[in-house]
Amino acid sequence: MEHYLKDSSILFVMTVCTVPKEESVVHGLFIGEGRDCLTAAIELAVEKNVEFVERGIRKCVAWLDPSEFKSTWLGNKAIYRTRMAIEDGGELVVLAPGIAKFGKDAQCDTLIRKYGYRGRLRTLEQFRKPENQDLRDNMGAAAHLIHGSPDGRFTVTYAVREISQEEIASVGFIPANYDELIKKYNPKILRQGWNTADGQEIYFIQNPALGLWTTHERFNANS
Repeated sequence: MEHYLKDSSILFVMTVCTVPKEESVVHGLFIGEGRDCLTAAIELAVEKNVEFVERGIRKCVAWLDPSEFKSTWLGNKAIYRTRMAIEDGGELVVLAPGIAKFGKDAQCDTLIRKYGYRGRLRTLEQFRKPENQDLRDNMGAAAHLIHGSPDGRFTVTYAVREISQEEIASVGFIPANYDELIKKYNPKILRQGWNTADGQEIYFIQNPALGLWTTHERFNANS
């Protein structure tokens, strides 16, 4: 803010919420101008929304409610909200029956299909090429391709119904049949946190939009 937006007037309107029993609970409403308002919201969000796991997650399973998640543009919260908790070489399984497209709009959808979720370095490489003006003209999409990628640290398996497995593979994810995986990882049975399913230990997340998962080691290293 001090470097790029110092001459701009910004009004922050932020809530800090949790959903302990399937109903949203508002813990704080922050409205104001300036950094102090943002800082106060962040401090409460760290207290209420950051979930510390005692060890790195080898296999994480995230459920995306079809009434809320219609695109990977939003559904990739499952990736960037869990990346600090998943071990190198681990796996994230995303159960996404409502995902029917990639981008939030037609332009972003086209860019995601063209460039894919290939990691930070690959996206920056493509962004810097003069011939890729379409990506240079949409920095929001470029940023999304970066933070929506596991960056080669772990694999992402997307189990969907509304997009073909070929399309899922084409953007850099591992495709899977939703109806088959839901038999192994039933969100109505699994509880938030550590579970044993299909003969292995997994960490289940009911809604990745409602938190940030990390270990103390990674959180402190990035603070």
